[in-house]
Amino acid sequence: MNDTARALDASRTLWELIERRAALTPEGEVLLQDDGRRLTFGGLRKRCERVAAGLYNMGVRPGSVVAWQLPTRIETVLLAGALARIGAVQSPVIPFYREREVGFALRESKAEFFAVPGVWRGFDHTEMARKLGARGLFEAYASLPDGDPAVLPAPPDDGTSVRWIYWTSGTTSDPKGVLHTDRSLIAGGSCLAHALRLTPDDVGSIAFPFAHIGGADYLVMLLLYGFPAVLFEKFALPDALDTYRAHGVTTAGGSTAFYSMFLTEQRKQPGVPLIPTLRLLAGGGAAKPPELYHAVVREMGVQLTHGYGMTEVPMITMGAPDDTPENLATTEGRPPEGMEIRVVDGEIRLRGEAVCRGYLDPAQTAAVFDPDGFLITGDLGHLTESGHLVLTGRLKDVIIRKGENISAKEIEDLLHEHPGVGDVAVIGLPDPARGERVCAVIEQPGGAAPLTLADVTSYLREAGLSVHKLPEQVEVVEALPRNETLRKVLKYQLRERFGSPAAG
Repeated sequence: MNDTARALDASRTLWELIERRAALTPEGEVLLQDDGRRLTFGGLRKRCERVAAGLYNMGVRPGSVVAWQLPTRIETVLLAGALARIGAVQSPVIPFYREREVGFALRESKAEFFAVPGVWRGFDHTEMARKLGARGLFEAYASLPDGDPAVLPAPPDDGTSVRWIYWTSGTTSDPKGVLHTDRSLIAGGSCLAHALRLTPDDVGSIAFPFAHIGGADYLVMLLLYGFPAVLFEKFALPDALDTYRAHGVTTAGGSTAFYSMFLTEQRKQPGVPLIPTLRLLAGGGAAKPPELYHAVVREMGVQLTHGYGMTEVPMITMGAPDDTPENLATTEGRPPEGMEIRVVDGEIRLRGEAVCRGYLDPAQTAAVFDPDGFLITGDLGHLTESGHLVLTGRLKDVIIRKGENISAKEIEDLLHEHPGVGDVAVIGLPDPARGERVCAVIEQPGGAAPLTLADVTSYLREAGLSVHKLPEQVEVVEALPRNETLRKVLKYQLRERFGSPAAG
């Protein structure tokens, strides 16, 4: 990390980081929308203050809880920055969540205001919010609240108060509200920035939902190093390639699924650089097969670095471009200074500034920290002699599809209500494009009509399940395998049976 980035890393709050970067490089570009719009660091600070004043006039105060469910747009970043200027508590919600998750997030966070995009990609978010009884509802897509910054109180100066509530499915049916501070998010973004060795000459890209905790990570990285990123409101290949090329993007990625998509496009024209300026793919959030690393480096001619993070700790380890090919292919990289990793009976535990403060539910918080203050991840792995982390599995029954956590129990609970389902086990199976795919293995009652994948997905859609959680595979079995003591379903046997490419 360069000296300027190290100095900025000491910022107490996100707003202080925005102000300090704006003072250093006011004319430097920070946000490049895929529709051609651009915003500088100085413009970011100025516009955030005006939006903050508009929000203040609406009644938003320091400590007010403001939920927002918005796509990856300049306006979304401006709203987040404005809320940071006021010192509100913000609760980002992934745009493709629907009634079940959104309603739970609004209730549990006790949100006093809720920002939505209106009708977006054919879905009426405003109508959904009204049905859910959202308080302080307002649309924040093409326009944002505006006002004179003279009305604003002094910005917050405490970076250790909880000001962010992120949502993760974890292993339970309902999401968990994860509590973060400005400093924990700055620490996570600093880890990412330090590992990737980026410079002010780089051009990044955010092709994933900014509402994901990775959005805050990336914004911190832009502020620390003073380079811009292209925002993709709707990401699809090959359509997005022209935008990558036009902006001269040097670093891209997001998760294993993104690597696979870029590689698929590259294979259409072997030997011709897909994005001539691209030099690095980076990401995390899902397992990375070693062969995918080797294929990207070999066929695309770029470096690939992969990391390990979670909503509770946005960045834990990250591969560095100067790591050995063996470490980049088979490990998740090394932790930064200040991140302690302890392995207890094969289970990974974490302590450091980037670790969350816990959950909205105090009982969940008490259960996740050990007596020494280490976060118990439920993930399994070990550290190599060089300090690189190798993940070998996880205790948590959670499926990671395209970098997003999916609760198996949530889907199982819904399917148990189907008259054609006697019992069901939902598992994650290895998938080269998605990291994992969702598979529902169903035991049907006698006389029931055989269920198909179309039957199951249609039923789950009607039940309000988000599209990204729908199974991609359904298997009907005579009986689920169980142990001989408590008759628990042996999911590992199902993974072994249906996880091979020939299964189905």
